[in-house]
Amino acid sequence: MTSQPETRERVTQTERTRLMRQRLLEATVDSLVEVGWSGTTTTLVSQRAGVSRGAQLHHFPTKQALVVAAVEHLTERRRDDMRQAARDLPATGRTRAVLEILSQQFTSPIFAAALELWVAARTDPDLRDAVAPLERRVGRETHAWALELFGVDESIGDNRRLVQATLDLLRGLGLANSLSDDAARRGSVLDAYASTLDTALEIS
Repeated sequence: MTSQPETRERVTQTERTRLMRQRLLEATVDSLVEVGWSGTTTTLVSQRAGVSRGAQLHHFPTKQALVVAAVEHLTERRRDDMRQAARDLPATGRTRAVLEILSQQFTSPIFAAALELWVAARTDPDLRDAVAPLERRVGRETHAWALELFGVDESIGDNRRLVQATLDLLRGLGLANSLSDDAARRGSVLDAYASTLDTALEIS
């Protein structure tokens, strides 16, 4: 029969492992944002996370595995933050508020880290094979979430194309923001675009 102290120890060890993995993943994204793909190494990440090199290699044996897992993990966490923000959407000016929530997906550190991956994957077939499925899945999920936030059915009228165009616009604005603070211009563009969507989207 298993004793209660042993059970508590197993739970504690599981929690320690979870926290260690979380530190590794967050340190990886921080490194991608600060020093880019080429400057990010598994040794640097383990040092920043305060995790032994052996433990890091046990969970993530390659840089590629570590980086892809990190972007996926924090993308999911960012999506949870987006869900929380969506609960506070105003009754009036909803479209503009939705654009702001979606825009934050493309101006966050996660987007900067993902951008580093995209650029590196362009000339690295192995990395591209790992990144492409993740990018497609995140793209589908973001599109579906945008439809829900706007409250539209993509099978009606031009809703699908309008939402996709919206995400493409926001991605482009996010790219512009990666080189300099583009908040003022982005805000002005989104103000005007919100009016366009209010007219063009067909509410289900």
